[in-house]
Amino acid sequence: MRAAIWQTTTGTDPLLGARALVEAVEEAATRGADMLFTPEMSAVLDRDRARAVAAIVDEADDVALAAVREAAAKAGLWVHLGSLAVRAEDGRFANRAFVIDGAGAIRARYDKLHLFDATVPDDARYCESQSYRPGAHPVVVDTPWLRLGLSICYDLRFPALFAALAEAGARLLTVPAAFTVPTGRAHWEPLLRARAIENGAFVVAAAQTGRHADGRETWGHSLVIDPWGTVLLDMGTAPGLALIDLDLHAVATARERLPVLAHRRPFGAVEVAS
Repeated sequence: MRAAIWQTTTGTDPLLGARALVEAVEEAATRGADMLFTPEMSAVLDRDRARAVAAIVDEADDVALAAVREAAAKAGLWVHLGSLAVRAEDGRFANRAFVIDGAGAIRARYDKLHLFDATVPDDARYCESQSYRPGAHPVVVDTPWLRLGLSICYDLRFPALFAALAEAGARLLTVPAAFTVPTGRAHWEPLLRARAIENGAFVVAAAQTGRHADGRETWGHSLVIDPWGTVLLDMGTAPGLALIDLDLHAVATARERLPVLAHRRPFGAVEVAS
Protein backbone atom coordinates (compact mmCIF):
# COMPACT_ATOMS: atom_id res chain seq x y z
CA MET A 1 0.00 0.00 0.00
CA ARG A 2 1.39 3.39 -0.97
CA ALA A 3 0.21 5.99 1.53
CA ALA A 4 0.35 9.76 1.05
CA ILE A 5 0.53 11.90 4.22
CA TRP A 6 -0.47 15.55 4.02
CA GLN A 7 0.91 17.96 6.60
CA THR A 8 -0.52 21.46 6.45
CA THR A 9 -1.21 24.73 8.27
CA THR A 10 -4.97 25.08 7.98
CA GLY A 11 -6.51 28.55 8.17
CA THR A 12 -9.97 29.97 8.82
CA ASP A 13 -11.39 30.23 5.27
CA PRO A 14 -13.35 27.11 4.23
CA LEU A 15 -12.99 27.85 0.51
CA LEU A 16 -9.21 28.09 0.77
CA GLY A 17 -9.22 24.95 2.87
CA ALA A 18 -11.25 23.08 0.27
CA ARG A 19 -8.92 24.23 -2.51
CA ALA A 20 -5.84 23.07 -0.60
CA LEU A 21 -7.40 19.67 0.02
CA VAL A 22 -8.20 19.20 -3.67
CA GLU A 23 -4.61 20.08 -4.55
CA ALA A 24 -3.39 17.48 -2.06
CA VAL A 25 -5.66 14.82 -3.59
CA GLU A 26 -4.42 15.67 -7.07
CA GLU A 27 -0.76 15.61 -6.04
CA ALA A 28 -1.13 12.32 -4.18
CA ALA A 29 -2.79 10.70 -7.18
CA THR A 30 -0.19 12.05 -9.59
CA ARG A 31 2.57 10.60 -7.41
CA GLY A 32 1.00 7.15 -7.41
CA ALA A 33 -0.58 6.98 -3.96
CA ASP A 34 -3.28 4.45 -3.12
CA MET A 35 -4.68 6.49 -0.23
CA LEU A 36 -4.26 10.01 1.15
CA PHE A 37 -4.29 10.75 4.88
CA THR A 38 -5.01 14.32 6.05
CA PRO A 39 -4.92 15.98 9.51
CA GLU A 40 -7.60 16.86 12.02
CA MET A 41 -9.64 19.92 10.98
CA SER A 42 -8.31 19.74 7.44
CA ALA A 43 -10.40 22.60 6.03
CA VAL A 44 -10.92 25.10 8.87
CA LEU A 45 -8.98 25.43 12.13
CA ASP A 46 -10.31 28.34 14.19
CA ARG A 47 -10.53 28.77 17.96
CA ASP A 48 -12.50 32.02 17.56
CA ARG A 49 -15.91 30.46 18.17
CA ALA A 50 -17.91 33.44 16.94
CA ARG A 51 -16.10 33.38 13.60
CA ALA A 52 -15.99 29.59 13.34
CA VAL A 53 -19.75 29.24 13.71
CA ALA A 54 -20.25 30.80 10.28
CA ALA A 55 -17.95 28.23 8.66
CA ILE A 56 -19.41 25.13 10.35
CA VAL A 57 -22.37 23.76 8.42
CA ASP A 58 -24.29 20.51 8.00
CA GLU A 59 -22.30 17.72 6.44
CA ALA A 60 -24.45 17.90 3.30
CA ASP A 61 -23.49 21.56 2.82
CA ASP A 62 -19.77 21.33 3.59
CA VAL A 63 -17.79 22.65 0.62
CA ALA A 64 -14.58 20.87 1.59
CA LEU A 65 -16.24 17.48 1.92
CA ALA A 66 -17.97 17.89 -1.45
CA ALA A 67 -14.74 19.02 -3.09
CA VAL A 68 -12.72 16.11 -1.71
CA ARG A 69 -15.35 13.57 -2.77
CA GLU A 70 -15.35 14.99 -6.30
CA ALA A 71 -11.54 15.08 -6.47
CA ALA A 72 -11.24 11.53 -5.08
CA ALA A 73 -13.66 10.22 -7.71
CA LYS A 74 -11.83 12.03 -10.49
CA ALA A 75 -8.47 10.69 -9.33
CA GLY A 76 -9.66 7.22 -8.30
CA LEU A 77 -7.96 7.79 -4.93
CA TRP A 78 -9.08 6.72 -1.46
CA VAL A 79 -8.93 9.53 1.12
CA HIS A 80 -8.94 9.45 4.89
CA LEU A 81 -10.15 12.98 5.59
CA GLY A 82 -8.73 13.39 9.07
CA SER A 83 -11.64 15.48 10.28
CA LEU A 84 -13.93 18.39 9.58
CA ALA A 85 -16.09 20.40 11.95
CA VAL A 86 -19.74 19.80 11.03
CA ARG A 87 -23.07 20.55 12.63
CA ALA A 88 -24.44 17.55 14.50
CA GLU A 89 -28.05 16.49 14.64
CA ASP A 90 -28.61 18.04 18.09
CA GLY A 91 -27.37 21.49 17.00
CA ARG A 92 -23.91 21.15 18.52
CA PHE A 93 -20.79 20.45 16.45
CA ALA A 94 -19.03 17.18 15.71
CA ASN A 95 -15.33 16.69 15.00
CA ARG A 96 -15.88 14.11 12.24
CA ALA A 97 -13.50 11.96 10.22
CA PHE A 98 -14.45 10.54 6.83
CA VAL A 99 -13.13 7.67 4.75
CA ILE A 100 -13.87 8.27 1.07
CA ASP A 101 -13.33 5.65 -1.61
CA GLY A 102 -12.00 5.99 -5.14
CA ALA A 103 -15.50 6.57 -6.48
CA GLY A 104 -16.10 9.48 -4.10
CA ALA A 105 -18.46 7.56 -1.80
CA ILE A 106 -18.27 7.97 1.97
CA ARG A 107 -17.40 4.55 3.40
CA ALA A 108 -17.16 5.56 7.06
CA ARG A 109 -17.72 8.41 9.49
CA TYR A 110 -16.22 8.72 12.94
CA ASP A 111 -16.97 11.42 15.52
CA LYS A 112 -14.16 12.12 18.00
CA LEU A 113 -14.92 10.26 21.22
CA HIS A 114 -12.66 12.12 23.65
CA LEU A 115 -12.92 15.91 23.75
CA PHE A 116 -9.88 18.04 24.58
CA ASP A 117 -10.58 19.96 27.79
CA ALA A 118 -7.16 20.80 29.17
CA THR A 119 -4.66 23.48 30.13
CA VAL A 120 -1.35 22.92 28.37
CA PRO A 121 2.05 23.98 29.82
CA ASP A 122 1.99 27.41 28.11
CA ASP A 123 -1.23 28.11 30.13
CA ALA A 124 -3.43 28.03 27.04
CA ARG A 125 -6.84 26.63 27.97
CA TYR A 126 -8.79 24.41 25.57
CA CYS A 127 -12.40 23.38 26.20
CA GLU A 128 -13.63 21.45 23.18
CA SER A 129 -16.75 20.27 25.01
CA GLN A 130 -18.15 23.80 25.12
CA SER A 131 -19.01 23.54 21.43
CA TYR A 132 -18.60 19.90 20.42
CA ARG A 133 -20.45 16.75 21.34
CA PRO A 134 -18.50 13.49 21.74
CA GLY A 135 -18.93 10.55 19.42
CA ALA A 136 -20.83 7.47 20.52
CA HIS A 137 -18.74 4.49 19.41
CA PRO A 138 -15.47 3.36 17.79
CA VAL A 139 -15.34 2.76 14.01
CA VAL A 140 -13.34 0.45 11.75
CA VAL A 141 -13.63 0.36 7.97
CA ASP A 142 -12.43 -1.98 5.26
CA THR A 143 -10.35 -0.74 2.33
CA PRO A 144 -8.91 -2.74 -0.58
CA TRP A 145 -5.66 -3.09 1.38
CA LEU A 146 -6.55 -3.58 5.05
CA ARG A 147 -8.99 -2.59 7.78
CA LEU A 148 -8.51 0.87 9.28
CA GLY A 149 -9.26 1.88 12.86
CA LEU A 150 -10.28 5.52 13.24
CA SER A 151 -9.39 8.02 15.94
CA ILE A 152 -8.77 11.77 16.21
CA CYS A 153 -6.04 13.63 18.13
CA TYR A 154 -6.85 13.54 21.89
CA ASP A 155 -8.18 10.00 21.46
CA LEU A 156 -4.50 9.04 21.33
CA ARG A 157 -4.30 9.22 25.13
CA PHE A 158 -6.89 6.46 25.64
CA PRO A 159 -5.30 3.09 24.85
CA ALA A 160 -8.50 1.11 25.44
CA LEU A 161 -9.96 2.67 22.29
CA PHE A 162 -7.07 1.42 20.18
CA ALA A 163 -7.24 -2.01 21.78
CA ALA A 164 -10.91 -2.19 20.78
CA LEU A 165 -10.07 -1.16 17.21
CA ALA A 166 -7.32 -3.77 16.92
CA GLU A 167 -9.56 -6.46 18.39
CA ALA A 168 -12.15 -5.51 15.75
CA GLY A 169 -9.60 -6.32 13.06
CA ALA A 170 -7.87 -2.99 12.42
CA ARG A 171 -4.32 -3.38 11.13
CA LEU A 172 -3.73 0.34 10.56
CA LEU A 173 -4.67 2.94 13.19
CA THR A 174 -5.22 6.52 12.04
CA VAL A 175 -4.50 9.46 14.34
CA PRO A 176 -5.10 12.76 12.49
CA ALA A 177 -4.21 15.59 14.83
CA ALA A 178 -3.65 19.25 15.64
CA PHE A 179 -1.37 18.72 18.64
CA THR A 180 -0.20 21.75 20.57
CA VAL A 181 3.54 22.43 20.64
CA PRO A 182 4.08 21.75 24.39
CA THR A 183 2.14 18.47 24.38
CA GLY A 184 3.54 17.49 21.01
CA ARG A 185 7.13 17.95 22.13
CA ALA A 186 6.55 15.86 25.27
CA HIS A 187 4.06 13.19 24.25
CA TRP A 188 3.35 12.90 20.51
CA GLU A 189 5.91 10.34 19.37
CA PRO A 190 5.96 8.21 22.57
CA LEU A 191 2.18 7.82 22.58
CA LEU A 192 2.00 6.97 18.88
CA ARG A 193 4.78 4.40 19.15
CA ALA A 194 3.06 2.87 22.17
CA ARG A 195 -0.24 2.50 20.31
CA ALA A 196 1.58 0.77 17.43
CA ILE A 197 3.52 -1.58 19.71
CA GLU A 198 0.58 -2.45 21.97
CA ASN A 199 -1.58 -3.48 19.05
CA GLY A 200 0.91 -4.75 16.49
CA ALA A 201 -0.49 -2.29 13.96
CA PHE A 202 0.67 0.47 11.64
CA VAL A 203 -0.05 3.98 12.90
CA VAL A 204 -0.53 6.82 10.42
CA ALA A 205 -0.71 10.23 12.07
CA ALA A 206 -1.17 13.20 9.72
CA ALA A 207 -0.75 16.44 11.63
CA GLN A 208 -1.26 20.16 11.51
CA THR A 209 1.92 22.25 11.71
CA GLY A 210 3.13 25.80 12.30
CA ARG A 211 1.53 29.13 13.14
CA HIS A 212 -2.16 29.31 12.19
CA ALA A 213 -4.38 32.25 11.28
CA ASP A 214 -6.25 31.93 14.60
CA GLY A 215 -2.98 32.43 16.53
CA ARG A 216 -2.34 28.88 17.68
CA GLU A 217 0.80 26.92 16.90
CA THR A 218 0.78 23.19 16.20
CA TRP A 219 3.55 20.62 16.51
CA GLY A 220 3.68 19.02 13.06
CA HIS A 221 5.86 15.89 12.86
CA SER A 222 3.36 13.75 10.99
CA LEU A 223 4.48 10.19 11.65
CA VAL A 224 4.13 6.74 10.16
CA ILE A 225 5.07 3.94 12.55
CA ASP A 226 5.28 0.24 11.82
CA PRO A 227 3.80 -2.55 14.00
CA TRP A 228 7.13 -3.06 15.78
CA GLY A 229 7.22 0.59 16.84
CA THR A 230 9.77 1.81 14.31
CA VAL A 231 9.26 5.33 12.98
CA LEU A 232 9.21 4.98 9.19
CA LEU A 233 8.44 8.63 8.42
CA ASP A 234 8.75 11.90 10.35
CA MET A 235 7.77 14.96 8.31
CA GLY A 236 9.30 17.51 10.66
CA THR A 237 7.61 20.90 10.75
CA ALA A 238 7.36 21.94 7.09
CA PRO A 239 4.02 21.68 5.29
CA GLY A 240 3.95 19.24 2.39
CA LEU A 241 3.03 15.82 1.07
CA ALA A 242 5.08 12.68 1.70
CA LEU A 243 4.64 9.19 0.28
CA ILE A 244 5.59 5.90 1.86
CA ASP A 245 5.17 2.26 0.86
CA LEU A 246 3.82 0.06 3.66
CA ASP A 247 4.68 -3.64 3.79
CA LEU A 248 1.38 -4.96 5.13
CA HIS A 249 2.92 -8.34 6.01
CA ALA A 250 4.62 -6.54 8.89
CA VAL A 251 1.39 -6.69 10.90
CA ALA A 252 1.24 -10.49 10.85
CA THR A 253 4.96 -10.70 11.63
CA ALA A 254 4.69 -8.42 14.66
CA ARG A 255 1.60 -10.19 15.98
CA GLU A 256 3.25 -13.59 15.62
CA ARG A 257 6.32 -12.42 17.54
CA LEU A 258 4.28 -10.81 20.31
CA PRO A 259 0.68 -12.13 20.24
CA VAL A 260 -0.65 -9.52 22.65
CA LEU A 261 -4.12 -9.49 21.08
CA ALA A 262 -4.46 -13.21 21.79
CA HIS A 263 -3.06 -12.80 25.30
CA ARG A 264 -5.43 -10.05 26.44
CA ARG A 265 -7.77 -11.24 29.17
CA PRO A 266 -10.99 -9.75 30.48
CA PHE A 267 -10.88 -8.81 34.14
CA GLY A 268 -13.29 -7.53 36.73
CA ALA A 269 -13.09 -4.71 39.23
CA VAL A 270 -9.74 -3.85 40.77
CA GLU A 271 -9.23 -5.43 44.16
CA VAL A 272 -8.19 -2.92 46.82
CA ALA A 273 -6.01 -4.75 49.31
CA SER A 274 -5.63 -3.42 52.82
